[in-house]
Amino acid sequence: GMIDMIVQDLKTEMQEQEFGEKQAQEDYEKLMEDSAAKRAADAKSISAREGTIAEREQDLQAAKDASMGKLKEFQESQEYKADVHKSCDFLLDNFEKRKEARAQEVGGLKKAKAILSGADFSLLETSAFLHRRQ
Repeated sequence: GMIDMIVQDLKTEMQEQEFGEKQAQEDYEKLMEDSAAKRAADAKSISAREGTIAEREQDLQAAKDASMGKLKEFQESQEYKADVHKSCDFLLDNFEKRKEARAQEVGGLKKAKAILSGADFSLLETSAFLHRRQ
């Protein structure tokens, strides 16, 4: 009686433990599969993010290069503007002098044209000189 009951209880406990062990092993294997799948997904996500980071770094470098190019272009245009401004200032500062020189040149050309047309200014100047001497 009593030994049969103890043997029966031991068999039942052993079956429960085997079932529990089997269930725990299945849960463990499922956990390992899920963990492996998660690691693979995480590794894929990390690779994708690293690729995105590399692309963004290239975009950033391209933007920096473009910015430096625009800055250089701006500086060159500022230098050109300063040069043009100096030229304009020079023209404005010397306008009256150049206007007088041009007027003298035009007068000289008119006198030369008149001489070439037959007028003799030297005789006029000589006669004016002679009249003054007398």
